[in-house]
Amino acid sequence: MLQQSPALDHVFHALSDPARRGMLERLSRGPASVSQLAEPLPMSLSAVVQHLSVLEGAGLVKTEKVGRVRTCTLDTSVLTQAEKWINDRRTFWEGRLDALGAFLAETKPADEA
Repeated sequence: MLQQSPALDHVFHALSDPARRGMLERLSRGPASVSQLAEPLPMSLSAVVQHLSVLEGAGLVKTEKVGRVRTCTLDTSVLTQAEKWINDRRTFWEGRLDALGAFLAETKPADEA
């Protein structure tokens, strides 16, 4: 049975949307207000807030409200978990493919050698 991680599922879900990835890209350059994040996007402020809610729920973004301004910051700690999951799969499959290559090299017919 596969080991499931609901937290990791939330991260990959959050990363699946191009608008949310764009918001994360912007936040990688530093904190931004919700209005600043919404500015380049072709959607309503309400839709941006919904996307931010998904990012915050996944642990990728933290928000703080000071007065009337809500400021967002990137939290990369959960990205480390996603990176580890991806690298574990890569290591596994590279090992399997290396073993397959070695097996095929050993079983190559004499006329092809």
